[in-house]
Amino acid sequence: MNLIIREIRESEYPILEDFLYHAIYIPPGEEYPPRKIIFDPEIYIYVKDFGKADDCGIIAELDGEIVGAAWTRIIPAYGNIDENTPELAISILPEHRGQNIGTMLMEHLFETLRLRGYKRTSLSVQQNNPAVRFYKRLGYEITDEKLDHAGHEDYIMVKKL
Repeated sequence: MNLIIREIRESEYPILEDFLYHAIYIPPGEEYPPRKIIFDPEIYIYVKDFGKADDCGIIAELDGEIVGAAWTRIIPAYGNIDENTPELAISILPEHRGQNIGTMLMEHLFETLRLRGYKRTSLSVQQNNPAVRFYKRLGYEITDEKLDHAGHEDYIMVKKL
């Protein structure tokens, strides 16, 4: 297994749409929504025009295939807490989950954000999403609760860098 964790290249920005779709949490027993859901403005903001000054993206490449991505943006989205704190999105292709790739992506992303001078990062996650435990393990703390655009109960979580 040849795993490389690195910054995303500009030519790879379009793949974030695929990873955005895979980042949508679907509870067990529910069907995935059609892929076009990512084009809803409340969701598409996470990738639209990616590459601005505050955008930061890290990818996991396994044997030449991109299998995971973690990225942050300062955008008016669900997990935004202020104009100085980038909001996180992360996604690993389903067949590559549970292999520590997410942890490696996040550690690389945190270091990149520190080097860029950021003091913290935020995220929004559905309360019933098992990823809540993952985020807590990485040092995120629950700071707020709110409903998302679909009426799901979400946590707003923040990690000090």
